[in-house]
Amino acid sequence: MRHAGLIAGAAATALVAAGAITYAVAGDDGGGRTPSAESADAGFARDMAVHHQQAVEMSYIVRDRTKDEEVRRLAYDIAQTQANQRGMMLGWLDLWGLPKVSSEPPMTWMDMGGMASGKDGALMPGMATNSEMKKLGELDGKQAEVFYLQLMTDHHKGGIHMAEGCVAKCRVGVEKRLAQGMVDAQQSEISLMADMLKERGAAARP
Repeated sequence: MRHAGLIAGAAATALVAAGAITYAVAGDDGGGRTPSAESADAGFARDMAVHHQQAVEMSYIVRDRTKDEEVRRLAYDIAQTQANQRGMMLGWLDLWGLPKVSSEPPMTWMDMGGMASGKDGALMPGMATNSEMKKLGELDGKQAEVFYLQLMTDHHKGGIHMAEGCVAKCRVGVEKRLAQGMVDAQQSEISLMADMLKERGAAARP
């Protein structure tokens, strides 16, 4: 299919960025200082690990609900890329000796701790609610494809906002580079998903 190369390209961009940071060192470009539990570096790692986990879950759900190879390929690429990145971020928290959970609301490190209500499981902007996740698991075929693409478009928009926050606020160079790689790859995937939705007679949610 004509989108296959674009999908692979977007995934490859993210994986190249991810592959370049597997050596991650706690003090990289941060003056040799280990980030604190309240830092943007730790906050982003914690929050984006949670955000990514839902994307992985959504992607595996849709792979079981459709036989469309284009959607299944995109879902697989997203799941693999984000699971890989999630592992790195949790690994950094281990390296830094910091907790993987915080008593503060998500996105406090961005001064946006009250932005998401957490209602029905949507802990951060862009995240699907528990009800939406349940609905995705009940749909089949084209309906599942459209709903997944809409949910993932919203998810990516929220993720990009958080990643841009890390680019601006994080001090660890390797983490800033990962965040910028997320921005670039997910913007590309949003454009791709807009085309895929159009082909299915649908569009992203307002």
